[in-house]
Parts: sequence; structure tokens; C-alpha cells
Amino acid sequence: MATTTAVRVPVPAARVPVRAPRRRVALEWIAVHALAIAGALLFVLPFVFVFLTSVMSDRQALTSDLWPGEWHWGNYLHVWRTPGFLTWWRNTLCYAAGGTALTLLSSTPVAYALAKFRFRGRNLALMAVVSMMMLPPQVTVIPMYLLWAKQFHLTGSLWPLIVPMAFGDAFTIFLLRQFLLTIPNEYLEAARIDGCGELRILLRIVVPMARPALAAAGLFQFFYCWNDYFGPQIYASENPGAWTLSYGLESFKSAHHTNWNLTMAATLLVMAPVIIVFFFAQRAFVEGVTLTGVKG
Repeated sequence: MATTTAVRVPVPAARVPVRAPRRRVALEWIAVHALAIAGALLFVLPFVFVFLTSVMSDRQALTSDLWPGEWHWGNYLHVWRTPGFLTWWRNTLCYAAGGTALTLLSSTPVAYALAKFRFRGRNLALMAVVSMMMLPPQVTVIPMYLLWAKQFHLTGSLWPLIVPMAFGDAFTIFLLRQFLLTIPNEYLEAARIDGCGELRILLRIVVPMARPALAAAGLFQFFYCWNDYFGPQIYASENPGAWTLSYGLESFKSAHHTNWNLTMAATLLVMAPVIIVFFFAQRAFVEGVTLTGVKG
């Protein structure tokens, strides 16, 4: 009887993929992200220039040198001790924080009503809100100034800028309304069946679910108030004790027009809080802005 012997055919070993050199991988990454890198440099380089100039000496700041020969960190202390700078800082913080809080408190109920209530004239009210967004502030500045100056005698302070925010902001209302449209009505109907009133629904259900939109709207308003130059110039220019950082920086620049290092240091101190706030809140900001356009 013949016996058969199994012949083992050698299986070729699996080819181990050869890793591309690190240099090639780096070049491919740079090629793919070339536009993003170029855009990032366009945004970062001005800040680098401002920072390097701010730590130069008075003489070197007037030259074409790009790198400081000696690091003069005392420039920031000199700017901080400038008479009036702390007052400008306090006024700006009160204006930005108070204005943001009042805007969110007054705009959220209006946005909730426009998004979830069904009433006659709702579309007309929405059109009125959108129309206010397209109205330039220069159109109303003269009658508003006469109102605050002749009737309320509040010029020379920041009250004419803070008080109107307690009556809502058109852009904030529109932004929050777009987000609230994405909240399912089933949550609200279930709360009404359980006996919740509209105010309680707004506070317990809508506001927690709308945190990304509230964060985005709050950041928009905070940045606007912090960088506002037109408003303080109109209403607070006659009183140096009511100046904000944006308006006070112009005065500081005029007084130190030959000291570019001090001017750059003051500019960086004015920009730093906005950059820090956006750095820590950018995730909520981007999420809120993205989700507000989901449903029209």
C-alpha cells in the first residue's frame, strides 16, 4: 500500500511595511497643512513683533532690530503704574462683564419666545430683530446722545452704554434663537405635563441645554464691550475717570508717541485678557457658533 507524504509548501512571510523616514513624513505633513501654517503665521507674527518690541529699550525700539538686545521687563510695570491705567482697566472690566450679563439676561427670554412660542406677529417680530442688526449705530448716535445728555444727564459715564443692554441685543437674540430651534419640543411638552411653568422650563431645561450658545453669545458681547472705542468716545470722553482701555490706549499712545516699547507693552496688556478668555473658552465658543446654524 502506497503511502503519501504531505509536502509542506513554504508560505512566504508577510511583508513588513517599511516605515517612511521621519523627514518624508514631516514634509508630507507640511505640504498637506501648508495653507493652515501660512494662515497661522499671519496671525501669530504680529503678536510676536508686538511682544519683542515691548521688551526693548527706548533707543532700540526706534531702530530696525527685530530681537531685543536686553530684555526690559520693567516696561510692563511702567505701563501698569501709569496714572489712570488701573482706572481704565476697572472701567473696562465693569463695562464688559456688566454688559455681557445684562445682555444674556435680557436676550434669552426673547430668544426663547421667538423660538418656541406660537403667537400672532412672531415672524414680524423676528424681522424687526433682524432689521435692528442691519441698522448702523451712527444712525442713532445723535438722538441717543441728546436723550442721555438732556433728559438723564448721564454723559461723562459708561451708564449710557451699559443700561441699554438690559433691554436685549438684536444679534444675541438672533444667535440664541437659532440654537433654541434645535432643542426638541418633546422636552418642553413633558415639562408642561409635569406642571412646570414657562419660566421654570426656561431656567431648568432650556438654559442648561443652551450653554454652548450662551457661551458663544457671551463671548461675542464681552469682546465687543472690551474693544469698544466708539461708545466711550461719544459718552465718556469728557471724563477721564470713565475712560476704558480702548480709549485710554489712544491717549497713552499720544503721550508716548516716541516710546514704541511702552506703547507695545500697553497694547499687549490690553489684548492679553481677551486672548486668555478665548483660549480657555474656545471649545464652547466654536461649538455654540456651529450649532446655531443647524436649523433655520
